[in-house]
Amino acid sequence: MRKKEFSSFDIAAAIKELKTTLADSRVNNIYQLNEKTVIFKLHKTDKPPIRLVMEAGRRLHATSYAEENPAEPPAFCMALRKYLRGAWVAGIDQFEFERIVTVSFRTKTGLLKLVVELFGEGNIILTNEQNVIIHALAFKKMRDRDILHNVVLQLPPSSGKNPFKVTQSELEEALKNAGDVEVVRPLARFLGVGGVYAEEILLRANVDKTKPCSALASGEVVGIFEALQTLLAAVSGGNLEACIVLGEDGDFVDVVPIKLKRYEGCKVQVYDSFNQALDEFYLRVTVAERAVDRVEVDKLKKEAERLRRVVAEQEKSIREDEAKAERDKLIGNTIYAHFNELQTFQDQLIKANQQGKDWNTVIAEALATKKTGKIPEAYIESFDGKNLALNLCMDSFHFSFSLRLSLFDNAAEYYDRGKKAKQKSGGALTALENSKKKLAKIERELLQAEELKSLKPAEIMEALSKRKVAMENKEWYEKFRWYTSSDGFLVVAGKDTVSNEVLIKKYTTQEDAVFHAEITGAPFVVIKSEGKPISEQALREAGEFAASFSRAWRENAGSVDVYWVKLDQLSKSGPSGESVPHGAFFVVGKRNWMRNVPLRVAVGIIVGEETSFVGGPVEAVKAKTKAYLVILPGDLAGKELLKQMLRSLMLKLSKEQREKAGKTSIEQVREFVPYTKGTINLKAT
Repeated sequence: MRKKEFSSFDIAAAIKELKTTLADSRVNNIYQLNEKTVIFKLHKTDKPPIRLVMEAGRRLHATSYAEENPAEPPAFCMALRKYLRGAWVAGIDQFEFERIVTVSFRTKTGLLKLVVELFGEGNIILTNEQNVIIHALAFKKMRDRDILHNVVLQLPPSSGKNPFKVTQSELEEALKNAGDVEVVRPLARFLGVGGVYAEEILLRANVDKTKPCSALASGEVVGIFEALQTLLAAVSGGNLEACIVLGEDGDFVDVVPIKLKRYEGCKVQVYDSFNQALDEFYLRVTVAERAVDRVEVDKLKKEAERLRRVVAEQEKSIREDEAKAERDKLIGNTIYAHFNELQTFQDQLIKANQQGKDWNTVIAEALATKKTGKIPEAYIESFDGKNLALNLCMDSFHFSFSLRLSLFDNAAEYYDRGKKAKQKSGGALTALENSKKKLAKIERELLQAEELKSLKPAEIMEALSKRKVAMENKEWYEKFRWYTSSDGFLVVAGKDTVSNEVLIKKYTTQEDAVFHAEITGAPFVVIKSEGKPISEQALREAGEFAASFSRAWRENAGSVDVYWVKLDQLSKSGPSGESVPHGAFFVVGKRNWMRNVPLRVAVGIIVGEETSFVGGPVEAVKAKTKAYLVILPGDLAGKELLKQMLRSLMLKLSKEQREKAGKTSIEQVREFVPYTKGTINLKAT
């Protein structure tokens, strides 16, 4: 049976590793993938970005996978961004060996805490330093506590005694008081460690899990306590042997921080860290299974069947409408084809009625003459006295002919009916096309879901591996925004106040050129000279880059002034000795001005052994690929803009290149667009 819950031991081991990983990290951004899963993107100086995933009621660990984020962040995500974006991680702790984790953040308004509940349905709760609830993933009232806004957070009742604080005598007394109950049950309840680890403790103590507590010998209780201490020491001491346990068919069964006796003889995959093992387990198997659950194969099958019925009914209705339209048109034609005889006959009937005969008598006399074979009396089938209409059969058409209307009006009535049926048919055709598109979409989703459901773990891993973010062997400049100029100079830009500070203080030399737009809210941009004279071309491109990634882009400006200076012209002290804010510098001496620098960036695609994207100044991108777009400031934002960009880039590739490029994600181009907003300049490309 596959692992279903995050145990207290799992949390303890994951937190042990995360304490070091998250130390001195800063919240760059926050994303919410679904109703229960939140990802924190953390920045740490001189380290690759850290992604911390927390799923209420299920898991918490670092992840190296970048999943596609929703176009519109949910309200809870927006609240977390409001309070925690830019905050520093102050600590991460497990509460009393429970399945509860608290992540603390230092913010400008004080210490805030995020409480992650990993039991039951779970929850993620943001509180202030006094434990007053600011926001929560789910607000609710419960029997023993309430999760409500502005209420002091009460943690749930303890699930058991903290095993780190249990003495041998306390354990012995608890088991003794359990009487004839199988030992595994009170052990799991008393320590709150769950069935798997209760069984593991008994296996290591060589005690049968079904043995009644009343039959335990004193030495067996000692063995149980010592086995517990061995497990606790392995987790708390960081002496981990993280691995994923495989079933007979190669499927993932469990993920554990240390090797368990219960899995001796099973195949395992060993990992360098428990967080890495958790990441692989949950994202490569559980997430894949949940993806299938979300689409619900049976539900898709029912929807496909429903749409097939809708399509069949719409096709039948269209055929009937088209046939009716044609029939009514032909009836109108028939009335005109027999114009003279019908007009004469209608005049005779009306004249007879006007001479004092009632309509029934008039029609009866007409029907009597039908036997003589005269025309058009021979066409009369019946008389509709209520509507004062003749039911005729002419040229194989059965139709009603109103005596209240002129012959012209009778014909026009049928022509109008035909037109309406034709119009109805046209509208139905549009509805039919929409239904067919929906059906085709559902059938594709159904096929993909069924294929995914049949995949083996190895195939799932291959499918999901494209989402993995490379975390090692990164160059120093890859932590920043960067590009190479059209003539080969490396150009690096800060992303925020922290990276601005690090870029100037650690990676900039006197030979480099430092750019800044003349507007509050702009990054520092550095051309690395590497001992070579910096070209005019590189200067122009860097100026364009500095202008485009400034706040001027957000304000839809067309251009902005930019200047560049040398490192020794930057100071952390103002003219009167006042300090300069973090990420900012005071400029002394002459500035090299570049006036009215246009705001524009380019994004290009390169298809080789692997598909990659490049971004930066237009000339720099143009030098690397012919398939590129020019983006200008504009109001199109987020996913809509990025999707348009990907579609436009693909259209610039040949059919062979598009096939080779395969699937691409909008996340691959997001970082190249300032503020993720703008408009595609179609004239420039």
